[in-house]
Amino acid sequence: MYTANIITHKGQKRIAVTFEKQPELIARFKKLKGARWSASLKVWHLPDTAEYRKRFGVEVAPVSKEILLKIHEINKPAMQRLVEELQLKGYSTNTIKTYKNEFAQLLYILKNHPVDKLNADKIRGYFLYCINELKMTEALLHSRFNAVKFYFEQVLKREKVFVEIPRPKKPSKLPKVINAQDIKKMFDATDNLKHNLMLKLCYGMGLRVSEIVNLKITNIDSKNMQVLIERAKGKKDRYVNLPESVLGELRAYYKTYQPKEYLFEGQYGGQYSLRSAQQVFKNALNKAKINKQVGIHSLRHSFATHLLEAGTDISYIQKLLGHNDIKTTLIYAEVGKKDLKKIKSPLDNIP
Repeated sequence: MYTANIITHKGQKRIAVTFEKQPELIARFKKLKGARWSASLKVWHLPDTAEYRKRFGVEVAPVSKEILLKIHEINKPAMQRLVEELQLKGYSTNTIKTYKNEFAQLLYILKNHPVDKLNADKIRGYFLYCINELKMTEALLHSRFNAVKFYFEQVLKREKVFVEIPRPKKPSKLPKVINAQDIKKMFDATDNLKHNLMLKLCYGMGLRVSEIVNLKITNIDSKNMQVLIERAKGKKDRYVNLPESVLGELRAYYKTYQPKEYLFEGQYGGQYSLRSAQQVFKNALNKAKINKQVGIHSLRHSFATHLLEAGTDISYIQKLLGHNDIKTTLIYAEVGKKDLKKIKSPLDNIP
């Protein structure tokens, strides 16, 4: 069990993480990039990055009023044009918030130098500054790269600016999967009917956390055993199969909680929050004593991997997950290689 929150330490925003004092946990935490121990605060802390915020369940920071106020008047219209272009192109609220965040950092550094006057060499120099001085992770660097690139290519229509600026290579990470036995432990450890059903549907239908909280009562067709996932990633609709094993629990839940619009609603009605759903998963993980650094999205990864291991055709898995490109789905083939798992190490053959 751990808690994470934003602190200011030595004039910098950091993510403070509090957890049980166990040598194994401390050793794992020390390996994280930028991890430090504060003797004065008696807490471990990390750089305040989007990657770490997501990993430890801290909300993505909006652009602070302080940063916005420090953007020079000459560059404020650029920020407005960026937001308007994103809105006109139908980007999600979260994407707009992220792009606004990242673009604001560039405008803040530029002071009274007009962003529109930057050439390819200056932009290249800025990203080298992000790498060498700010020590940004690949994930955060990609996020900033996307925001700045969007402004120059989509707003200013200067498509050739980024031709000679190489994009940083992302680390090739495999999806984190939980085995079926541990997933059952999580279900067994979750007594709350609402929380239990939420976890079962996330895993049983391979849903993103945004999809589970957006699920409406009218989306569920128990006669045809299908569920409509509306306006998912990429604003696409798709159908997924409703697990038969959950039907009785679903009816009991509806009778007990009587939700009005969304299947899962907050204490005072309305849509259940993303953060609360993520916390439900973390609590289940801790109660089941599963020592893994994973988030609720790992239930979706596990759904895909377990289907593949059971012999389901990957093209069907692609449709259930809502992937545009089969290459995205094929990554689960790297995780769920049953034949490879059967190969014994030569070490095991030594008497």
